[in-house]
Formats: sequence, structure tokens, C-alpha cells
Amino acid sequence: MPKCRRAYRALPTLLVGLLIGSNSAGAQPLPAGDYLGQKPPGRTPELFGPGVVSTGLPERDLAVTPDGNEIYFTVMGPAYAFSTIMVVRRTEGRWLPPEPASFSGDPAHVDLEPTIAPDGSRLFFVSKRPTTSGSEPNEDIWFVERTESGWGAPRNLGAPVNSPNPEFFPSLTRDGTIYFTRGVEGGQGEHIFRSRLVDGVYQEPEKLPDEINCGRMRFNALVAPDESFVILGVVGREDAISPADYYVVFAKPGGGWHEPRNLGEPINLPRVRGYSPSLSPDGKYFFFMSERRSAEPPARRLTYADYQQINQGHGNGQSDIWWVDASVITDLRPQ
Repeated sequence: MPKCRRAYRALPTLLVGLLIGSNSAGAQPLPAGDYLGQKPPGRTPELFGPGVVSTGLPERDLAVTPDGNEIYFTVMGPAYAFSTIMVVRRTEGRWLPPEPASFSGDPAHVDLEPTIAPDGSRLFFVSKRPTTSGSEPNEDIWFVERTESGWGAPRNLGAPVNSPNPEFFPSLTRDGTIYFTRGVEGGQGEHIFRSRLVDGVYQEPEKLPDEINCGRMRFNALVAPDESFVILGVVGREDAISPADYYVVFAKPGGGWHEPRNLGEPINLPRVRGYSPSLSPDGKYFFFMSERRSAEPPARRLTYADYQQINQGHGNGQSDIWWVDASVITDLRPQ
């Protein structure tokens, strides 16, 4: 959630390594098959990649390459002071354990919210790393381009998308239009913006209408590749279920947007926050970060060792990544 992005500070590299390695999948290759060999879900959300992606650490922001061979996600450090974009790769038909993406892992700043262009040519992400201009760093949108040997060097997307205010959560359509969240000057909230790509140049962003910029607070808008709908996190609507709910806003065929619709239970749950949505490249599955708990403690007096084990296991109430059949979204489309 937006407040979790504050109070960044540099921490020793050793601590980053301990955090990332503490719940790793080990050195052995993981199962074969799409999506880490996990059976696709139905209309009931299931934990994604238990023990690999969802491990007990705070994880969020899933992105999958169009060929399905790379899965990116964010691991957050203590107090959200630093974070790393991780990648799980499928090589020769087998999945390898998570490792930091080539462009991420420096504990001096935060990297998060990876998203991959529909054609796979670029990966966009958010970082507070300094720019070459020497200006005071804040949260900007960066990108890397696909090369024959992997991702190239990170580049700041620049103006007019980036500004003196913080920018978050990029999301791309097939024609290159970028949706993103921009903080309001003075830290008084966030709004969703859109910038069209014309002849390879991003145009002046437009603040989207009230159907999308709804509620007391809104953020992290995922746009469908065909721009037919937007899913975002919202706080403060009358039909809210949780402290931060997922809503879908469908585009009208003739232009404009329908009223937002709460995705409802079991996507949103009472007293459980969620604020990082994504779709599989083919649009069949909806991934979302949630702080729900799926593991219950032992039905006895708990020991210190019990607490250590709970903290190191997935489904413990830290932010995990869940997935569900995307029909739970499309079935809400107005007739």
C-alpha cells in the first residue's frame, strides 16, 4: 500500500542476502510445467507458487513474460526499507530457484512493481535509485529493454511520465499506452494517470475520470492489454469489504467508463488488504497480492519455535501472491 513505500534507507548487503536466501527453494530444480508446474486455479483463489514465490516473506507484484519462461515478483525487506525484484526462470524445461533480476538487488534503494510490455520487449518497474541528472531521487518509473543476452541497462522513463512527484505501478496496453499512479504534491493522496505513446514519444499524462479515481484513495491500476478494463486498489468506498479492496472498472464501447465494481469475496476479505493486481499474458488468470492467512497455528499452547516456524511459512498473513481464474473479473462486465 502507498504508506509502505516510505522511510526507505540503505541496509547492509549481507542483510539483503540473508532475507532473500532465508526461504529459498534450495539448489534443486523445481518441477516442470507452466506456472511452476502448479495446476491452474478455478474460481476460488489459490496461493501461487507456495514455497517458491509465496514463502512467508512479504511478496507482491507478479509479472510473467509472454513465452511463460520467466516469472518476476517483488520481495520486500523489513519495514519496507528495501526490496528486490526476483525472477524464476525455466531452462531446458525445468524451473530454477528464484534469484535477483539482473537490474535489481542493490540495498541502497527500492525496486518493485515489475510489469512486462505485452510484446515482451520491455520490462517496466518502479525504483527510487538516483538518476544521472543528479536530481534528488524519488519514486520513478524505469525500464529495461530485451537484448540477445537478457535485459539491458535500466533507463529512467523521464518526463512527462515521471515528474517531481512520485510515480508508481506502470501498466501497459498493446499500443504502448501507459497507466500509472502519481502522488499528489505534499503527499495528500494518489491518482491514476494515463499517457499515450505517439510516434515513440509519451504524451502529457491525463488524469483519469472519477470512475477510476474513485474512493478516498486509489492506486496501482492494472490496465487490460486491449484497454477494456482497469483493476485497481481502492480505499474508502461505501461498498468496501476490506481496508483496501480490488475494484474493476470497465470501458464503455463508445468511450468513457462504467462505475467501479467491487470484485467481492473471496478476492476481497474483511480485515485483509490487497493492492497489487496483474494478469497472465493470455488473460486467463488473475494474480493479486493479499495479506490473507491460509495457515492456522497449532491448536495448543504455542512455543517460541512455533512462532519461528509460522513466520517462515507461506500463508502466515504476510503479503503473498494468489491467483484465480480471470472469469471472476469478466463475469462482472455490464451487459
